[in-house]
Amino acid sequence: MAYDLYYWPMIPGRGEYPRLVLEAAGVAYRDVARLPESEGGGLAAMQAFLAGEKGHLPPFAPPFLVDGDLVVSQAAEISILVGERHGLAPKGEAERLFARSIALTTADLVAEAHDVHHPLGVGLYYEDQTDAARERALGFREERLPKFLGWYERMLAGNPAGSGVLVGDAISYADLGLFQTMAGLRYAFPRRMQTLAPDYPGIAALVERVAAEPRVAAYLASDRRMAFNEDGIFRNYPELDAD
Repeated sequence: MAYDLYYWPMIPGRGEYPRLVLEAAGVAYRDVARLPESEGGGLAAMQAFLAGEKGHLPPFAPPFLVDGDLVVSQAAEISILVGERHGLAPKGEAERLFARSIALTTADLVAEAHDVHHPLGVGLYYEDQTDAARERALGFREERLPKFLGWYERMLAGNPAGSGVLVGDAISYADLGLFQTMAGLRYAFPRRMQTLAPDYPGIAALVERVAAEPRVAAYLASDRRMAFNEDGIFRNYPELDAD
């Protein structure tokens, strides 16, 4: 039986994180909100879960994954579940637990990237908070990005397995999460990311390695892979970028 993944059909957003893990694992899944209503898809199918019409444990927001009676929400939690079930997680307990913390920290970075363009409130238009966004962007570019990227780089360099991945000896959902985040950051802050790139060779090598994985490469070349746009988490506003 295939998994059912629910997320907004018009943006990659947070749904792209579990989607990448599902694709890399080679497991069957349906991207329900992207399906026609005649196949049980569309936004109405997703809203039914959010409204509590499909059970007593309604998710707060997408993405969420349904597997029979099991409903799991939050991008990191779904990635952890699928990764641990389908061979995209470290084997030892200590490394498994640390991989989970990496996924959660990546979710923190994603939230900070979103808040650059919406620092005052998600209910406001970007145009209503551009001055605050410029101020937030400066701190994000100069302080927060190097802090996060430096942490990932140190993990890659210090991994005792010498495997070139964040934790363990093979690509895991944690690496896939960093891959997607780097893609988003390069889209949203191309100038800043180009300036920072020489400081993080391990991350660059990991991104290339993930992109070359056969299942990931096939997915990236398919029409299932949605491009970034200015409705999602990572948005390219040139006035928020700088070297």
